[in-house]
Amino acid sequence: MPYGADVASDRPHPQRTLLVLTLPALAYSLAQTMLVPAFTDLGRELHTSAENVTWLLTAYLVSAAVFTPLVGRLGDMVGKRKMLVVSVGAFAVGNVISAVGGSYALVLGGRVVQGIAGGMFPLVFGILRDEFPPERVGSAIGFVSSTLGIGGGVGLLLGGAMVDALGYPSIFWLGAAASAVSVVAILLLVPESEIRVPGRIDLRGAALLSVGLVAGLLGVSQGPAWGWGDPRVLGLLLGGPLVVVLWVWVQRHTVEPLVDVRTLASRPVLLTNVATLLVGFGMFGAYVLVPQFVEAPRSTGYGFGGSATHAGLLMLPGSLCMIVFGPVSGTLGTRYGHRVSLVLGAVLSAFGLGMLAAFHGSDLSVLAWFMVVTLGIAFAFAAMPNLIVAAVPATHTGQATGFNAVVRSVGSSVGTQVTAVVVASSIAAGATLPRDSGYTTALALCAGVSLVAAILALLVPDVRTPHVLAAEERGAASLLPDPALAADLA
Repeated sequence: MPYGADVASDRPHPQRTLLVLTLPALAYSLAQTMLVPAFTDLGRELHTSAENVTWLLTAYLVSAAVFTPLVGRLGDMVGKRKMLVVSVGAFAVGNVISAVGGSYALVLGGRVVQGIAGGMFPLVFGILRDEFPPERVGSAIGFVSSTLGIGGGVGLLLGGAMVDALGYPSIFWLGAAASAVSVVAILLLVPESEIRVPGRIDLRGAALLSVGLVAGLLGVSQGPAWGWGDPRVLGLLLGGPLVVVLWVWVQRHTVEPLVDVRTLASRPVLLTNVATLLVGFGMFGAYVLVPQFVEAPRSTGYGFGGSATHAGLLMLPGSLCMIVFGPVSGTLGTRYGHRVSLVLGAVLSAFGLGMLAAFHGSDLSVLAWFMVVTLGIAFAFAAMPNLIVAAVPATHTGQATGFNAVVRSVGSSVGTQVTAVVVASSIAAGATLPRDSGYTTALALCAGVSLVAAILALLVPDVRTPHVLAAEERGAASLLPDPALAADLA
């Protein structure tokens, strides 16, 4: 029996469930950036261009965007734990394919399969909502959400070290091993949710959403290579959004849609999703830009001449602090409203990115301002799913948080590609490396986008479900992470 009524005696302690669910979430988030330091080696060993290598990151994010709502919907229908095992298992299979592939096509195919695991986040959030007492759902979701930022930063450091020592296949073997252990732990230790939403899979809706997302993101990613005025790019950039509009119309006229667009159109959900898109843009822009100028040669006048490990070490403290401030954001939101956490997070992220744009000439300045960025991301990423969970009924948790994860993936993909274009546009004729002004402009752009997210967050209604409000009246909320959780982590 889920929390909200009397807790069934045969349900495991929710703290154990949280710790088990964190492992696959961390493995997935690590995979987002671990390949970035390996791009040069991958291009050489797979005999392909730098443009094709970047698709190993883009394809992963696009695949996650496509499969997340489908997996979330299936979880609501057939069981969240069951679909969590499927999605984490797909991650293991995809990693094995990439590890043994030996060719660009197979490594890319493995990355697409790995992206199916993006659907784990709506499932994890749904399980936490079902298993935790209402006053602790916020901090639990905040803790898991923080792994997205932690994995992003740690992945850069760990990926560089592993590639240098063991070669790129080691990255995929690590992912396969972590996900295999996660599957066993989930089967043994995580209970199945008793909440079900009978229905059928809307394959037509899934196909339309896939086409719209893939077309739009393909246009953004290929713009630099084909030229922004190329008819193919223009067709993709215009066609993708039009297909998404068609998808919305079809969903409104489908009896059992993939996603209830009326729920998505409600003000709390809509504004939260738009803010998520913008924060995702700024986050991934920072995660990609910082290693680039740190690893640029000193002859450029701005580069540190550092290694991938050097860049990862500068980003590591900020990434690790998210494990503390993710739960703090959740408990702060439970007490004062998750809108407060989202606004605070977006403002901090914008400030940190702005300072990075102005001051990135030393190790200390990069380390300090990147910590401010990640602090903001910790608050924002913990607030987003909590705002969604508070605004929708329990039966819609999977599809609503799943779509929020889709929006985050889209924002990350667009942020990665747009900032790359801005930096590349600063390369002088006859030169091979960008100028410092390119990085300054790109970071300032990320700061501006995050500031817009903060303004939108102010407009999000402060929605808190009645059982959470009742818990607050009992004095259950706290501004500190749960003591039992801290003891388990220690």
